[in-house]
Amino acid sequence: LNELNKIENLRKKEKKIEMEDIIKLTNLSENFSVFELAENYLAKNQRQVSKILNENNFANDDCILILRTILNRAKRLLKLKENQMQTGNLDLTISSFKPPIFWKEKSVVKKQIESWSNDEVKKIIYRINDLEILVKKNSNNSLNFVADFVSNY
Repeated sequence: LNELNKIENLRKKEKKIEMEDIIKLTNLSENFSVFELAENYLAKNQRQVSKILNENNFANDDCILILRTILNRAKRLLKLKENQMQTGNLDLTISSFKPPIFWKEKSVVKKQIESWSNDEVKKIIYRINDLEILVKKNSNNSLNFVADFVSNY
């Protein structure tokens, strides 16, 4: 409500309001991508996940994209965990993984590997599959389902 009042006051002063003015008034930071949400979810970075959920305005259509992105990243994480068990070396596992993991992502991926067990990752994959079916059946509540899933590991 406070943000809307700011915009209304600006409208009284100026006839034309630009998008840049609205961004400055509402203090909106950058929109985070779905990939950032997935990476932070798998890194168990609860503070960043909450920030992304609060600052982005996801639509019901975005729910499948969010779930699929987390699913793909979780499958990659499972492969990394299995490779780590074979090699016994985390750095070697990350550097030799195909497709290559970029240097910016390596620290996050390392944290993900350390944060989850194989069984936990498999459970997440199964939960995402079940949740995707639920979201497709109940598109009106899909955003609530996904937000609840992402908020509660």
